[in-house]
Amino acid sequence: MTIKDIILSEVKNETANTKRLLERIQNEHLSWKPHEKSMSVGQLAAHVVELHGWVAYVLEKDKFDFHTDYQRITVESVDQLNGILDAGLEKNLQVFAAQEDVDWSREWILAAGDTVISKNSKMNAIRYIVQNHLVHHRGQLTVYLRLLNVPVPGLYGPSADDAKA
Repeated sequence: MTIKDIILSEVKNETANTKRLLERIQNEHLSWKPHEKSMSVGQLAAHVVELHGWVAYVLEKDKFDFHTDYQRITVESVDQLNGILDAGLEKNLQVFAAQEDVDWSREWILAAGDTVISKNSKMNAIRYIVQNHLVHHRGQLTVYLRLLNVPVPGLYGPSADDAKA
């Protein structure tokens, strides 16, 4: 099994987990916030979905600069979230097809202008900057759903809502 196969399996699994979570969100939830300083459900879900698209960005580029490269996405419906997630997976699959094992060790830089936030291999950038980051925010989104009294899907095993009484 190649590095590409291992990382691609993880990307597919995490995309499927996000899909399961999006299935529980309703359009009327999108503007809800648990606190005035928090993102809304729609903003948080959009950030989770956009992070999936960063996989292809890491593989295609050598640097991401928040000052010039980042544009937060906004959505008005759950259908839009699903469309963006599906398009991101399709793009990831296309980009993965061109990768060789040597590509995974190439340097990738995360910056904010002249400030370098992180230098990693592309493999570590995908796992640390992208995958772990989206899992963190997706975890926040499960708490939002719990607070809205929406059954939370099991992502790595059954949730309390999946457990049999």
